[in-house]
This record gives sequence, structure tokens and C-alpha cells, in this order.
Amino acid sequence: MTDDPETPGPDPDEGTGPPSSQEEDEAEERSSGEVTATLPEGTLGAITGVDTMKEPWYRALLVPALAVVTALAIGAIIVVFSDQQALSAWSSFFADPLGALRASGTAVANAYSALFSGALGSPRQIVEAIQSGDSLEISRAFGPLSETVVTATPLILAGLSVALGFRAGLFNIGAQGQIIAGAILGSVLGFTLGGLPGPVHLALVVAGGFVGGALWGAIPGFLKARTGAHEVITTIMLNFVAALLVDYLLADLGGIGTFFRAEGSSTPLARPVTVAYPHLAGSHLRIHAGIFVALAAAAAVSWLLNRTTIGFEFRAVGANPDAARTAGMSPGWTYVVAMALAGGLAGLAGANQLASATPTLSPGFASGLGFDAIALALLGRSRPLGVVLAAFLFAILRVGGLTMQVRTQIPIDLVTVIQALVIMFVAAPALVRGIFRIKARRLAGPEAFTKGWGG
Repeated sequence: MTDDPETPGPDPDEGTGPPSSQEEDEAEERSSGEVTATLPEGTLGAITGVDTMKEPWYRALLVPALAVVTALAIGAIIVVFSDQQALSAWSSFFADPLGALRASGTAVANAYSALFSGALGSPRQIVEAIQSGDSLEISRAFGPLSETVVTATPLILAGLSVALGFRAGLFNIGAQGQIIAGAILGSVLGFTLGGLPGPVHLALVVAGGFVGGALWGAIPGFLKARTGAHEVITTIMLNFVAALLVDYLLADLGGIGTFFRAEGSSTPLARPVTVAYPHLAGSHLRIHAGIFVALAAAAAVSWLLNRTTIGFEFRAVGANPDAARTAGMSPGWTYVVAMALAGGLAGLAGANQLASATPTLSPGFASGLGFDAIALALLGRSRPLGVVLAAFLFAILRVGGLTMQVRTQIPIDLVTVIQALVIMFVAAPALVRGIFRIKARRLAGPEAFTKGWGG
């Protein structure tokens, strides 16, 4: 009986080559004592950016930045197909290929030049206006930038509302309802306390917006804490309740509409708020002090999440509520507080609109703003700085899109397409990394994702 042949041992020379970059990263992670795990791309934390909190800010914003670049590149292709001269040049591509490329480049350059100059102003026009010293010319030169800031202000506040919920493991789709709730209370304070000094009156309107939104946001937080009701369902339903509540308050049912409407008016419009944010650059430009409130709110949210015990509890519960409960934290209490603060931020967006662009509460007030907030939080990776940058990007696209349509006849729908593409690429980070051949990150610590969506 013969013995089985011995299994050949490993070649002593095998594997002695230089280690790969991935092996070097793994060796460095092992030497640092940290346990690493690669987060699955499909989890909500990978989409919302909750998983990127241990990364430097520039790494966390890399995928959103590349998503914007990719969306603009695809938008350029759409511009070419929307420009008659470019299409005519491509019809004779084989006869004059350089002419087709030149016409396409001109079409794209004109479209994006009009888009960004319409949102930020023309540098040459700004310099000439400043040199002239004419206040009217200066106002005209800075007009586009003023409109962009005005448009970005409520987007910042609404985006922070959704981002704060993400960080606590909650998918707050109710920002629209919270905006309306804040606007209802802010409107009441705005048209009933007209005898107060202006600064005091304005502060009460802003505070009323925060309180109204916070009370509305606390409802789904309480329901989740006490009954386990999912915040996605409850916040969606409360959006409809808030919208219909405005219709009821402005109608003739029960005579309550006579309190909100102007005397003798049957139009479903509330009395206008009698106080507004002061303009920062004179009456010719609409830019107002609300931008300082929005930026202060972003700074406050960043400080809350990164420098306070409550913020640590938000992040701990958002990462793993079971582990947080074992550590002595109360996920239920965290849900209520997080949703109340998120609602308050959305309510500030409603108060901002009352004190600036839309002083009158009406059906459809701030329509769509709450749903834009979801896109902003996703694009900003749930970071306050990222939300601010995303809000300005959306504002640039919207304000500049009007100028682009006028100058180049490119449909303003292109802006909507670009926004949708940005969100799509942000929601599919693996696709962006595949396009630009970026190695997937490896995070220190356990897998982190937003429990509020997956259960």
C-alpha cells in the first residue's frame, strides 16, 4: 500500500514581490489597530453620506463633485442635440469633422456661459460697474448674484433639516409639511404683532417659524419612539395634512378664514406679514439678511453634531440604535429631539420665505421646497458644508437657467435634467467610481448605515 503523494508546499519565492497598494493599505490599517470594513454601496448610509463621517471632508465630497462634473458633461451632449447649428454641422461630419466639433463646442460654451453668467454675473460687467461708480449699474451687475443668494437661502435651511435627520438615522421626507407649519405660525405672528419694533417683530416671526416646524416635526418622532411607526410614512402623510390645513385656514369653513384673510376679501390669501429681512445692498438688490440666518444655522448644526453630547447621541443612534441603547442612550428620545430640530430648521425656511420673497401665506406655499431638500441632503452627503454648497449649486442652475434659455433658446428643462443626473450619480457612487476609476474607500469601524430606512 503506497502513501498518498505529498501536497506540494508553497513556493518560497512566491508572494515575495512588492506588495500592491491595497495590501499596503490593509497592512497600515492592521498596524493602526483599527478594524476596517468596506461599506456596501447599496445601503442607505452609502447614499446619504452617513458612512463618510470618518473621512476628511474633501474625500467625502469627492463623489458629489464628480457627479456634478458627469452631469454637466451629459448636459453638454443634450445641448448639442438641442442646437440647430450644431446638428446641421454634424449632418456633414464626414465632410468636415472639425467643423462639427467646433460648432458643438461653441454651442456648449455659449449655453454654459449664459448659465453661469446669468447666475453669478459677468466679471467684466462687474468690474466696469465698480469703476463707473454708478449705483444703478453696480446693482445691475450684481443682480444675478443677488438672486442666486436669495434662491439658495431657503434651500440651505430645508436641506439642513433632511441632513440632520439622516445623521440620526431618520429619513425625514416631511420637510415640506414642516415648512408650511412654520409658515402658519410665523404668518400669524407676522400680521398680528405689527405694533412691535421691527427687529423684535422679525425675531418673533423667525422664532415662530422654528417653533411651528419643530412641533410638526416632533409628531413623527414621537410616533416612531412610542409605536414604531416609520417616519417615512408618517412624514409623507403629514405633508398632505399641512397643505390641506392651509386650505382650511384660508377658507370660509367655520369662519376661521376671516381671521387670516384681509378684511372683506374672499381670496384664499392670508394677510401679508408686515416685517421683512433688511436688504443688504439697497432696495435695487433683493439679497437680504436671511442668508446670515441660513449660514448660522449650518454652523450651529455642524457644532451640534460634532461638538456636543446630543450630537454624539444623534450619530450613535443613527449608526446603530441597538448598540446605542446598550451604551445607555435612549433611541426614542433621540428620535423625538432629532425630528423636532429637523422640523425647526425646515420651519426657518418657511419663515424666511415670509420675511422675504413671499410675505403672504397661500395654498401651495413654498411648493416643492421640501422635496428639493432631500436632493440637497443627498448631494451634500449629510454634511452642513456639503448642504450649503449643494444649495448654491441648485440656485445657480435655476437662476442661470432662465438667462440660458433667453440667450441660447436652450430649454430650461435642461436644468431639471442636470439636477436629476446629479442625484442619480450621487445615489449610485459605485457608478461614479467606475467611470473615474476610483478605488472604493475602506472605512474604520463597523458598517454604518441609516437604520431609519432599513428598519
